[in-house]
Parts: sequence; C-alpha cells; structure tokens
Amino acid sequence: MPRKIIARIPASTTNLGPGFDVLGLALQLYSTITLETTATGTEVVVSGVDADKMPSTPEHIAFQAVELIFKRSGVKRPKGFKLSIANGIPAIRGLGGSGTAVLGGLLTANVLCGTPFSDAELLNFATALEGHPDNVAASLLGGLVVSAQEDAQVHTVRLECPDALHIVLAIPDFPLSTEQARQVLPKSVGFEDAIYNTSRSTLLIASIATGQFEMLPIAMKDRLHQPYRTSLIPGFDDVAEAATAAGAISVALSGAGPTVAAYCLGYIEQVANQMRTAFNKHQIACDTKILKPDAEGANVFISA
Repeated sequence: MPRKIIARIPASTTNLGPGFDVLGLALQLYSTITLETTATGTEVVVSGVDADKMPSTPEHIAFQAVELIFKRSGVKRPKGFKLSIANGIPAIRGLGGSGTAVLGGLLTANVLCGTPFSDAELLNFATALEGHPDNVAASLLGGLVVSAQEDAQVHTVRLECPDALHIVLAIPDFPLSTEQARQVLPKSVGFEDAIYNTSRSTLLIASIATGQFEMLPIAMKDRLHQPYRTSLIPGFDDVAEAATAAGAISVALSGAGPTVAAYCLGYIEQVANQMRTAFNKHQIACDTKILKPDAEGANVFISA
C-alpha cells in the first residue's frame, strides 16, 4: 500500500440554466486533496479558500468518502490517516466544492486500496453521497457532462467544450446551501414548463457540441429552478442584465447559486467589471473570476 496519494479536482458549474441536476461543466479552478497513512490516529487539515467554513475533523465529507472506500473494498484500514484539503474553490457558492471533496476522498482512498473500483463505480458512490450526479460527473471527467440516473446507476456522456468559451463568475460574499436553495422549489411543475426545459436543455447541448453559440441566449432559459432560486440572490436580474449588456452571450446561476456565471466569447474583463458593479449597487461584495472549461477532469498522483 502506498503511503501518500494526491488528487487534484476541478470545480464545476452545473445546470447551465435548463439542465437541472443533469448538466455539468468542469472549470479550471482546483482543490487538492492529499491522503497519507500514519502510524496512529486520524488528522484532517483544511487550508485555503473558506477553510473556516469546513470542519477540520473526521466529519469532513472527504474523510467520510475515504471511510466508505475502505468499508466497501474490505481492505484492512491503516492505523491512521492524515487527510489534507488545500481548498481553491469558494465554499457553498454553487461551484461544486463539496463534490470535489467527495471525489478527492474517494479517488485517493481507492488508490490506497489498490484501485478496486472503476471510475463508473466511484461516480455512483459520489452521487450517493452528493445526492445528484451533475457536479461530481463534471469534476471527475472534465468537459461538459450530461448525466442520468437509472436504478442507482449513473450514465454519462462527455462532450468537449470549445476552447473559445470563457466563463466569468461573479461570486457574491455570502453562502447559499443546496438544501436552502431546494426548499424554494415547487413540488411539481406544469407540462408546458417541462416541455420548455426539455427543448432548451437539448438545444443547449447541441449548440455547445456544434459550436453554435448564437443559440445560447435561448438555450439557457429555464423555468424549473432559476425563477425560484434567484429570489434568494439580491440583484440577480441586474447582474444578469449588466453581463449581457457588457457582451456576455448568456447568463445562468452556477449550481444552486449564489454565484452567477456569464458565458462569453470576448469582452471578458468588461463583463466581470459590470457584474461586480451590479452586485455592489445592492451592497453586496463580489469577487470575480475569469475561467475556461477544464478538459482533463480529476487527476490522481502517487507521491514518492
């Protein structure tokens, strides 16, 4: 058994408007998880962005993922572990941070155990821990990933995202948990709204796959979750309008929010500045990041 495994996991932006719990896009923003065997005891160390928002204890979801792999594999658990999370992803902001932690724990522990589980099996484990596959599938595989669940199995198709696309993130200075964001959703939706989202999500996938970005303003419209969730984000409409006026092709919530993602082929600095200004007008501090899609997905290394 190797002593030290390192995993680098990309963030994700999910839903992309109409693709609720289905679509995920990996981003060039990363967290690094290191798992080491030790002689005694368990230690969890969290550093980096928003480290104060995460437990430095075995209750951390990444460590729970480590324990799951040892339990499922039947491999004898070492006497002790040191799990280090170098977080590069803002926490509880709709950028898949919890999913990267889950994957980091699963992937590093899987290698420590001799790789008994395939990527497909690890994705099923990650989805069970997360509750939905969109963020973990994108972070694991990279690119644009379409996911569906059938009988507790996750099925994915991965698409390359054209290199010309930039994603400008406006990250407001407040968290929004997925649980809170789901509480505002209706228990059921009308047939017309279901058809509306089916058509837009299908058009969105086709548009990105063929590079027909001019379709994105229509393809990213949504009736299932954004009309409800944006009520939790002061200034969302102004931020979206500011991004579009500055040159963004389309705008959507990132995951459950509160981060707002603008999809751009140019004018990226202008878009970032205008989104920040729009949030500031609502007395909300805002950080911006200009990112490109990640094409590699998760990487795992055995350290000497």
